[in-house]
Amino acid sequence: MSAPNSDEVEGKWEKTKGWVKDKAGEVTANSDLEAEGEAQRASGNTQEAWGKVKHGVGDAVKAVGDAIND
Repeated sequence: MSAPNSDEVEGKWEKTKGWVKDKAGEVTANSDLEAEGEAQRASGNTQEAWGKVKHGVGDAVKAVGDAIND
């Protein structure tokens, strides 16, 4: 398997930042910060999933190319 692409990495980073905001909001009873963190985590999940789709397509195209060359 090849290295993760930028969407996968950025998605994971957004999820991490969102998790920190979510937990900070819970600890401080700041519902706005908690909601912001939850939204950021969801956005990160979406971005990471898109990156995985792109990654899978790239791997499939490479496999077809390899099969043709063999």
